[in-house]
Amino acid sequence: MHLPNHPLNRRDFLKRSGTGLATLGLADLLTSHSAHALSAQTRHFAPKAKRMIHFFLNGGPSHIDTFDPKPALDKYAGQPLPRSFITERKTGAAFPSPFPFKRYGKSGLEVSELFSLTAQHADDIAVIRSMQAQVPNHEPSLMLMNCGDSIQTRPSLGSWLMYGLGSENANLPGFVAMCPGGHPIKGAENWQSAFLPGAMQGTYIDSKNSSVEKLLENIRSASGSSTSQQRQLDLLRTLNQAHLRGRTDPRLEARIQSFELAFRMQTEAADAFDVTHEPQPIRDLYGDTVHGRQTLIGRRLLERGVRFVQLWHGAGQPWDNHEKIEAGHRKLAAEIDQPIAALLSDLKQRGMLEDTLVLWGGEFGRTPSVEMSGSTSKLGRDHNHYGFSVWMAGGGIKGGTVFGSTDEFGFAAAENPTSVHDLHATILHLMGLDHERLTYRYSGRDFRLTDVEGEIIRDILA
Repeated sequence: MHLPNHPLNRRDFLKRSGTGLATLGLADLLTSHSAHALSAQTRHFAPKAKRMIHFFLNGGPSHIDTFDPKPALDKYAGQPLPRSFITERKTGAAFPSPFPFKRYGKSGLEVSELFSLTAQHADDIAVIRSMQAQVPNHEPSLMLMNCGDSIQTRPSLGSWLMYGLGSENANLPGFVAMCPGGHPIKGAENWQSAFLPGAMQGTYIDSKNSSVEKLLENIRSASGSSTSQQRQLDLLRTLNQAHLRGRTDPRLEARIQSFELAFRMQTEAADAFDVTHEPQPIRDLYGDTVHGRQTLIGRRLLERGVRFVQLWHGAGQPWDNHEKIEAGHRKLAAEIDQPIAALLSDLKQRGMLEDTLVLWGGEFGRTPSVEMSGSTSKLGRDHNHYGFSVWMAGGGIKGGTVFGSTDEFGFAAAENPTSVHDLHATILHLMGLDHERLTYRYSGRDFRLTDVEGEIIRDILA
């Protein structure tokens, strides 16, 4: 046996013994995470949905002007409301919606003219009108809606779904976030994996571009063949794994996985993101716009086994209409009403809606009173986290349903107040996961998406 010619100091002894043993465990742990990320996992119970797409309306769309009609505001138009509302800033008189509402479908669901095309699917939609956030600020409310916590760094919903379910396609990311023109507020934190393995992180795509080469940078090598690239990847893997030995940083394993995934994506991703492969009537259905193409790509990803797709709208020009809400909301809704309606029709035609969960909404709603600038009305609405609307459709949802309500003016949740934890618990339930059992041990504690709260909204389940 070869013995060192100098004694080990305390630090080296611990590194070679305790840390070395931990590294052995870590190698197995990382291997299991790699397999976990790339293969579909066993659910807690039979799921209603196996994939999900989330339309995130960045900035806070007004529930009063979309899916929660408030005729009482007409009575008090231009007058102080008969109760005191506490908001971020001083607001003015009652501000009726400038958008007329109609009843749609057999259910008679009331929807404003802003989403008249989406409303054609009223009998597939369940509107939750009693959502509540925690504060009237964008950053914490975005984190709450996406990650389940408004303050602490936590994994996103998509990352939890990846952790619990894995991916159905090893050649594509299991979680994709598309946001045209750059990142929204809080950037990549909205689709972060946090303390979950890095393979669960969302893959960001700037969907403002139409060509595959610009959507996916470096998707094709300009100089090397697939054989030479494979040799390069093998060498890189060998060097990275050599560097990994003796270390306990899972970020390196995630980096190794990302290189390998990027190589595997070259063929399949290029096909998935190329909407020219779709028949012209399908492309016309979605519309030849940024959000039309983005939504069509979303459907193509879902049918190829991507677990969770998040489609952002309003990152560059958010739904945060503190002034001139009529013009602002009308323009924004016109950009996504057709793509949303097209997706619902397309999924239904393909038999995919029954096991695809669709979620629509933002981080909070807006006030029933008008925004003020001194003594002048800005004809907009302030932030409102006390009561707002989201809707779901598809896998396991009872369509044509309204759950909960806000007060007669639309300020605060009145019947069946619903937290974001309740929403997340319901989503996980529909995907076959028990939100109380889907945990991850980190820093000496078992964490979950819903923290220590969350009740399944059973009234909207089919």
